[in-house]
Amino acid sequence: MQEIKIERTTAPKPRDYDEHKLGFGDIFTDHMFVMDYYEGKGWVDARIVPYGPIPLDPAAMVLHYAQEVFEGMKAYRRADGKIQLFRPERNFARLNLSNERLCIPKVDEAFCLEALKKLVEIDADWVPSLEGTSLYIRPFIIAVDPHLGVRPANHLMLIIILSPVGAYYPEGLNPVKIYVEKNYVRAVKGGMGFTKTGGNYAASLKAQDEAHDQNYTQVLWLDGVERRYIEEVGTMNVFFKIDGEVVTPALEGSILGGITRASCIEILKSWGVPVSERRLAIDELYAAYEAGKLEEAFGSGTAAVISPIGELKWGDKIMTINNGEIGPLSQKLYDTLTGIQWGKLEDTFHWTCPID
Repeated sequence: MQEIKIERTTAPKPRDYDEHKLGFGDIFTDHMFVMDYYEGKGWVDARIVPYGPIPLDPAAMVLHYAQEVFEGMKAYRRADGKIQLFRPERNFARLNLSNERLCIPKVDEAFCLEALKKLVEIDADWVPSLEGTSLYIRPFIIAVDPHLGVRPANHLMLIIILSPVGAYYPEGLNPVKIYVEKNYVRAVKGGMGFTKTGGNYAASLKAQDEAHDQNYTQVLWLDGVERRYIEEVGTMNVFFKIDGEVVTPALEGSILGGITRASCIEILKSWGVPVSERRLAIDELYAAYEAGKLEEAFGSGTAAVISPIGELKWGDKIMTINNGEIGPLSQKLYDTLTGIQWGKLEDTFHWTCPID
């Protein structure tokens, strides 16, 4: 395992923000991790350096052909002051899954985890302590060759940055309103929908903008072929409790395999709650709603953890779910997940990873 060079900042930033008003993704810590890939050398020159701009040629391939991937995870401060991560090994495994699809050389997952732990340890004072806050972690890889031709890059950079955050959605744990998209397509099987790459999110912006114009927080995407089967919300996987059974779209190549999604499924099964991963048509969901069988709906993701859905708009049809209030199962899942993440509950699943 290669050595990590460390250069500490000589000008630390003031931490004068209000933890009650952190928002999401606007404040960054003092340091970042950087590592380069060169063809013939592999991943080299691992270093932790002061946070700041990176030199990038105007012809850098990422700017023209979007060869890049990223991840999102969090560090949590426990009540005893210690800091822990939540299933970080799954994030680095998923990063390599994205790497393979985008022709990016795989990283050493164990080394990246050690580098991340070192980075968080150095910037530990930035991990907020207020309930509901955390330190968001963004690893990403970009192609930096100065070359105007379409091919896999020969020089890439892996960078990890850190950001103290509050709730992702302004609503917090209050139910959000979701707009079902019928006109635009985000991803199809055989494409890159199962990866975490910027192109997937760029493809979602137009529909998201139109949803906001109608006072909806996010977009629920349907499949790109029949425009009928539910896939995911723009930043979350999605679950529906229908007549006592929790249903979530199956992973068939066009949606992200969320780590919070997998955790929800494991927790629900441990409680004896029936869970089905399958194709779910929007008209089947509406029929369940009309029959009074759609009991709860919620999204899951690293940023929001659990986000209850209080309303769905599908064309001219409005589905108000559980009277627009958070359901008992959604609340229990949120309490359990965050309880494990913040160290309030015993981690019987062995998901947490302490920062030594």
